[in-house]
Amino acid sequence: MAEQQKNKQQNNKQQEPDVNQLRKVRREKLANLQAEGKNPFEIMKYDQTHHAQEIKDNYDELEGKNVSIAGRVMAKRVMGKASFCNIQDLSGNIQSYVARDSIGEEEYKAFKKMDIGDIVGLKGEVFTTKMGEISIHASSVELLSKSLQILPEKFHGLTNTDLRYRQRYVDLIMNPEAKDTFVKRSKIISSVRRYLDGQGFMEVETPMLVANAGGAAARPFETHFNALNEDLKLRISLELYLKRLIVGGMERVYEIGRVFRNEGLDTRHNPEFTLMELYQAYTDYHGMMDLTENLYRHVAQEVLGTTQIVYNGIEMDLGKPFERITMVDAVKKYAGVDWNEVKTDEDAKALAREKNIEFEERHKKGDILNLFFEEFVEEHLLQPTFVMDHPVEISPLTKKKPENPDYVERFEFFMNGWEMANAYSELNDPIDQRERFKAQEALLAAGDDEANTTDEDFLNALEIGMPPTGGIGFGIDRMCMLLTDAAAIRDVLLFPTMKSIDK
Repeated sequence: MAEQQKNKQQNNKQQEPDVNQLRKVRREKLANLQAEGKNPFEIMKYDQTHHAQEIKDNYDELEGKNVSIAGRVMAKRVMGKASFCNIQDLSGNIQSYVARDSIGEEEYKAFKKMDIGDIVGLKGEVFTTKMGEISIHASSVELLSKSLQILPEKFHGLTNTDLRYRQRYVDLIMNPEAKDTFVKRSKIISSVRRYLDGQGFMEVETPMLVANAGGAAARPFETHFNALNEDLKLRISLELYLKRLIVGGMERVYEIGRVFRNEGLDTRHNPEFTLMELYQAYTDYHGMMDLTENLYRHVAQEVLGTTQIVYNGIEMDLGKPFERITMVDAVKKYAGVDWNEVKTDEDAKALAREKNIEFEERHKKGDILNLFFEEFVEEHLLQPTFVMDHPVEISPLTKKKPENPDYVERFEFFMNGWEMANAYSELNDPIDQRERFKAQEALLAAGDDEANTTDEDFLNALEIGMPPTGGIGFGIDRMCMLLTDAAAIRDVLLFPTMKSIDK
């Protein structure tokens, strides 16, 4: 085994000079072009009339007509006086037949010196080869940009996952499924916007640099603003500023933007991610449930053409009414514990010890109910499910249930065992909100670095008066993961956070 590893390392070392030599040859080709006054990097524009897929989709109309395409050379087969090449653009690939008699001797010589990865402009007539492949009979081929690097070998593509994330530009070139994922992501976000705009919501933008990073249980990133000599934080949510807009009379608002949480990396978490929050005056969390169902159905139907999706082999039907269950009933169903019978914090802690649930001494009955939910319930929530009525201890910005003030009007939306959204009947009582902030400050003092701090300006806004309001936050990246069958959040982030390569 050691001998095989040694031989593999030796083979790799032997291949390295070959790659370096290929790079050297490409730079020499560039130098020669520049010496001849043909520097491709001085070309400003190219008249591109069609894309590859457009030509294939409209072949009956375009057969025999001249088109002009631009893209990257992904394959080239030179056969004396005639050659074939494959050009890749945004839409896909198309073959071109390049003959010396059609483009001229000098241009054909220049074409033969082009490399895989070069970006070219190609003009010619649309036709079908004897093998039945839609192609372009080139009348002109122009080098638009010289590739000085070597693309991965085409049959194996770019398979190193870490390298795919670090060099997404190569991943997009070599792996069509990666490009398809990000095209769908763009369509998903556009579809969300269309739905909300059609419901009378207004898109707004709020600050990313804030003095008080509230609205979620998360540790913020901190920075220093030199001009004002003040410490600031990157926002962890969009909530508190959007609620200020509801106070100001903007009855339906939403924002899609990056938020930042100083936490770890895994398949579902990245320290910067895309969150959408919306707030609607004169409704409650039941209104937010209806909106969520309708939004997810709309996006799936518009982007995928169906409300039945498959993620990692699991079928999920967005067309059926989503299940609605309280957190207490869910824990009773999956953990066999009736929380209505748990009367004190000590009773809850005793149950946690019995079930081997780790907790902190500062935790109260409601905190421990949430720990039971995370341990026993979440993994079972594969189909679209609203989990309602959370304990007040973990919901500092939510209205209490009038009939049971130990719980609040809140739901989390789950699919595939993941939390996909979080919604409230928003707390609009400034006196109650101040008390909740005090409780959060006490948690912060006790060592909970994810607790909220008091936001006096937000309290002032509530004292001005906020109408009854429903609000919700959607994880856009997780929505994209589910609708594109992506295994990890990094697969739907163009440039995910990565550890520095030199560390």
